[in-house]
Amino acid sequence: MSSPPLDTSRTTGPPDEQGAHDHSGHDHATAGPRRRPAHYLWLVGGVGLLVTMVALRFITAETGPWGLPNPVQDLLTLSTSVVVESLPFIVLGIALSILVQVWIPEHWLLRILPRNPWGRRAVISLFGMFLPVCECGNVPLARGLVRRGFTIPESMTFLVAAPILNPVTIITTHQAFGFDDGILVARLLGGFLIANVLGWLFSKHPDPHSLLSGRFAEQCRLDDGHGHTHTRREQTLDLFVRESSILMPALVIGSLVAGGIQVIVPREVLVSLGSDPLLSVLAMMVLAFVISICANVDSFFILPFASTFLPGSIVAFLVFGPIVDIKMLALMRTTYSTRTLVQLTTIVALMSAGLGLVVNYVA
Repeated sequence: MSSPPLDTSRTTGPPDEQGAHDHSGHDHATAGPRRRPAHYLWLVGGVGLLVTMVALRFITAETGPWGLPNPVQDLLTLSTSVVVESLPFIVLGIALSILVQVWIPEHWLLRILPRNPWGRRAVISLFGMFLPVCECGNVPLARGLVRRGFTIPESMTFLVAAPILNPVTIITTHQAFGFDDGILVARLLGGFLIANVLGWLFSKHPDPHSLLSGRFAEQCRLDDGHGHTHTRREQTLDLFVRESSILMPALVIGSLVAGGIQVIVPREVLVSLGSDPLLSVLAMMVLAFVISICANVDSFFILPFASTFLPGSIVAFLVFGPIVDIKMLALMRTTYSTRTLVQLTTIVALMSAGLGLVVNYVA
């Protein structure tokens, strides 16, 4: 825990790669604009996919010559609902990320954080209390924290805890379950515990820079070289285009995959497992992974299952889903490496299952 709290993402990559960007200030200053056309292309592609999905859903909604087979129609309906539900939070998350990176002085964030690594991560995991954004919008916020010099494990701590420990999620969970069977309390404590254990484990990584995806690590290097040569307005536009171009296609593709799996996997198969203490937990985690529903409304989605599933399985659904689902993995892949996401998913799955089992046997 002696690793420095700041600037862990500023020198990522092998020395020879770093050298390629350190020849002169001119190289740094021109690196950003050269990349913008590709960002605009990806942004247009992501928006085009979204518009195509919505248009197809609208055109084929009625039976007739434009009708599609039922499975394809279900795929469009489910995928479009996930995108429409998530898109406002993506945009809000990008806006808040820009606010953190460009407009808020760095010392405002750093002065409220303890020097102790455990204390820092504990406070960071509570940032979500002041940012009522679902898990989708927290991805650009986590990226912004890394760019501001927070450690990579600290960004993970925020990303994992924020969708559960935010006021909207707390209110909706209470509205759905109250304090029955300890579901609300278990969700909040479980989210806080998993986030801080995950941050602690990754803080022990011998090479934290390797936790990032290659593309995002490269962006951090470019940011460090030229980010301060532009006005705030230019930085705002550049960050909005860049983040949107990365997250929009990932959101659409992840939603299509989530919708496809929901069409293929019969929900009745999962429901039939609801009375077994272990299998009910595993079934609900699979359901959470597949459904990819926003943490702000997942309590109301799962409420009808509460009569047939054990309380621990409901808790596992409410804890595992906001952290790891198909949509989130697609979004997180823009920031973290595949190897990192496999490790993160394994840790979160084991801890969520353990939490669910404890609740099942105690409640």
